Amino acid sequence: MEAPLSAREGILSDIRARRVRSAPRPSPYRLPDLPKESVAQFTDRARAAGADVRQIANPDEIPAAIANALRERNLSAVVHLPPDTKAEALRWDSVPGITLCHDAPGPDDAALSFVPYAIGETGTLAFASSAERPASWHFRPGLEIAVVYASAILPHLEEVLSAVKASGTTPHTVNLVTGPSRTGDIEQTLELGAHGPKALVVLVVDDA
Repeated sequence: MEAPLSAREGILSDIRARRVRSAPRPSPYRLPDLPKESVAQFTDRARAAGADVRQIANPDEIPAAIANALRERNLSAVVHLPPDTKAEALRWDSVPGITLCHDAPGPDDAALSFVPYAIGETGTLAFASSAERPASWHFRPGLEIAVVYASAILPHLEEVLSAVKASGTTPHTVNLVTGPSRTGDIEQTLELGAHGPKALVVLVVDDA
């Protein structure tokens, strides 16, 4: 006759009996389809987050679009350029009277930035930091004017991260920006410009 099991042995025996020995593997995760194509979805979501999204036909229109954005906000015709060669190559001679600055912007300034990738699903800009795109640039100005090419707007975050990895360089940071900076931490009152720009203009350049 077998000796009765102790309480501890009885508990362990029950656990072993109930343990699933071969749980089925979950099916592979499939990214959801967007309700619209990537650029249209990005535009809708970015506008819903408070960004001013404008579509332009080619890079030659960028300086004029910047000048219009400054004029509409009654800002001085001064734009701070990042240390990016693409900024210097723009047709600035097409907008007489605009002043270009190369020092870091302040909270009352407008600054230009180039966006390597954007996320259509959420209307998010993805800034992979580099010498040409310092991470601090997106926290300094009162108005950020971001240029993104339509081909760089990918459907999901996962595809953006894969593109960053495939580029062969590992950035120190990837800053994700959805609309102007805001917070509701203080008395649950929405405040713009808490950690960065109070306003965000996104110029989507058609490069199809």
